[in-house]
Amino acid sequence: MATQAMDMVRVADAAPKVAPYNPGEPLKRDWRTAWSALRRLMANGDDTVQVFRIMRALNADASQRGFRKLITTREGGRLAYERVELAERFSDRAWLDALPEGTVGAAYRSFLDRTGFSAKGLADISMNDYDPDAIVHDHPYTWFGRRERDMHDIWHTLTGYTAEEHLGELCLVAFSYAQTGGLGWAAIGGMGALKSLKMTRGTDVLKAVLEGYRHGKRAKWLSAEDYVALLAEPLDQARRRLNIAEPVLYRKAQAMLAAKGVQAI
Repeated sequence: MATQAMDMVRVADAAPKVAPYNPGEPLKRDWRTAWSALRRLMANGDDTVQVFRIMRALNADASQRGFRKLITTREGGRLAYERVELAERFSDRAWLDALPEGTVGAAYRSFLDRTGFSAKGLADISMNDYDPDAIVHDHPYTWFGRRERDMHDIWHTLTGYTAEEHLGELCLVAFSYAQTGGLGWAAIGGMGALKSLKMTRGTDVLKAVLEGYRHGKRAKWLSAEDYVALLAEPLDQARRRLNIAEPVLYRKAQAMLAAKGVQAI
């Protein structure tokens, strides 16, 4: 699966820029574009630009549904009213450095230092196919879409699925599909799991991906969390509160892949 090594990597193919659209209307599913992007992603699991193409091609009204669900939750109205831009908040290194050891934010800080990734880098990749002048930023649905994009690496931190390997990304996309209902996540997870059967001659990766989906179903809906407050919460306490289970089958698949010296896809 794609890692955020794409902070430094760009795709070779030059896709046409995405035309302006009304963010109040669901995007139509574009199966041809999705299939083309899936093939490229399966050929190069580090090509994160293809992930965003798949999301745009298949997720349709996922952001609209997510936003409408958000404002029905206890804190969702306040979060929607404040419209914090998480990429900007997560890029505030002074704020991150002030978070105590043992917190979600400290674990995220270590994640950034270990990987060299950044919230801004992921945000830039997501805009790869867009004409900057054609983007409608000031709409609740596009804000919610940015919010879900920017939560991705925090979900790596919360779930324990590392971003430095394809297996961790595959498990997190399955978790994300369970949380968001975005069909793009399901397509990536499904294709990656099927490819792993051929590459590994075993089912450990498939079982780990299915475990990720089950964990996403059982967990509290993470899109309604106040992420500024969450990052100050002790990591173990946050996992218990959010009902995020230990990724047992994921670790088993990790060990199998390490022993065979292969990637999941």
